[in-house]
Order: sequence, then C-alpha cells, then structure tokens
Amino acid sequence: MRPLVFLALGSLVAMDTAAAQQPVKYVRYSHAGRVAYGILEGDQVQELSGELFSNPRRTGTSARLSDVKLLAPVTPSKVIAVGLNYKSHLGERPTATYPGLFAKLPTSIIATGEEIVIPPDANNVHYEGELVVVIGRKASRVSKEDAKSYVFGVTAGNDVSERDWQRADLQWFRAKGSDTFGPLGPAIVTGLNYDDLLLQTRLNGEVVQSQRTKDLIFDIATIVSYVSQYVTLMPGDVIYTGTPGTTKQMKAGDTVEVEIEGVGVLRNRVTQR
Repeated sequence: MRPLVFLALGSLVAMDTAAAQQPVKYVRYSHAGRVAYGILEGDQVQELSGELFSNPRRTGTSARLSDVKLLAPVTPSKVIAVGLNYKSHLGERPTATYPGLFAKLPTSIIATGEEIVIPPDANNVHYEGELVVVIGRKASRVSKEDAKSYVFGVTAGNDVSERDWQRADLQWFRAKGSDTFGPLGPAIVTGLNYDDLLLQTRLNGEVVQSQRTKDLIFDIATIVSYVSQYVTLMPGDVIYTGTPGTTKQMKAGDTVEVEIEGVGVLRNRVTQR
C-alpha cells in the first residue's frame, strides 16, 4: 500500500484567529509514485504530515503544481446529493418542505482532468454544476445552529445525470451513480462564505449555468443538519448541494467546466465507452 503524505502551510490548530479567516486551498495529488495531500499556494504545493481533518503539520517540502497530477480532493465513504434546490431549476414544481436527498456512489468520483465516460446504452447524459460540502468531523443528529462547525470546506462538483434513466428506473442507481458520474475538485477550500459564492458551468467554453449559492432553497447548515438526522456523516464525506437553472446534454468530445468562486475550475472532457 502506498503511503499517504499530507501537505499544508502549517497546523490548523496553530493558526491564529486572523489567519483562520483566510481561504486555504487543499489539494490531493500524485507525484513521484506517492499520493499526497497539500495546500496550494500559487503554483506551489506545501507538504504536510498528519491527518487532514484534525491536525495537519507542515513538513517544509514542496512541489510545483505543474509537476503533479491532481486527484479527487477526498475519497468519501458516502456521496449524498440534494435535488431541486434552486428555484431556477425547480421551475413550476412546488418547493419542498425538506431537502430531497439521493445517494451517488463513491466509485462515481473522478478528479479534474479525468474523463466523464458515457456508457454505451446512455443517450441523454447532462451536466449539473454544484457546490459540494466536505464534512470535517463525525456528525450525527446535529442541530442547524451547530451544523457549520462540522463542515471542513467546499469544492466544486458535477452531478452527471442520465435523464432517460432517471425517468425509467426504480431508483437513480445508474442515472446518478455510474462510474465517472461524480467529478469533484480541484481543491477543498476553507475560509470562504459558503452561503454566497458564484457558481458557473461552461460547456465548450459557453456559460450554461450561473447563479450564487445564496439562492439555494435549503442552505448548507440546513442540509448538513437534516442529513445527519438519518445518516452519520464521517470526515471526508461529501454532499452535492443542487444545481441551478437548466441543463443540457453532453456528448463525446465536449468539455464541461464547473467553476466556484474562490475554489477554482473543475474541468472534464466527455468520452463515449
């Protein structure tokens, strides 16, 4: 088994209050035969030892971003998603009284730069750009007031969806959970105002979705608290918070980009199996 190395500017615990308010970008990558976590500063990644979700410490070693391959920023045990969470996507349908949840599969997760692979019998695969919450500590039956303290940070995600399968199948097992249907990244960012970030999706360079996360029907605190009433969330678990506006079909050869303000660009090319 390959060792994990963690990268960061320094111990989170040692940060003073002022520094803790500054956004920090964590990445996970492979380099020189190793898998590593780290903090991205400009074009440099700073090495860290210890646990990402508790007390990472700087080692003093760094690598250039151009020399590493970015991986999905976490390897979650659970991938949960919220449906119909923007009025612009809801359309004429009534607003729900609680978040509508479904599960994607951890094996659907891919990194920025990796390919979304359309299965041979899929005919109507759409992008869904979303803000994704990364859980930082064990959360079970937490209150809405305390929910934010269980959030480690946020990243960008693409809830790839096969619309025909959504309508035809008993559950969204393959429509949402097929391999490569969960692009995630490029970084987990802490210290942002998660409740008011610009989300944009581009298909072959054209902006096809654009909305701020303040327009979520159910905000992050509500979602985390609600999920935790039924499912114990563990560090590294992720929650896709919903997509705005309308979506379009993706085809082989397309490139889809999801950009979250302060997080970066999640970019994936589409291929056909």
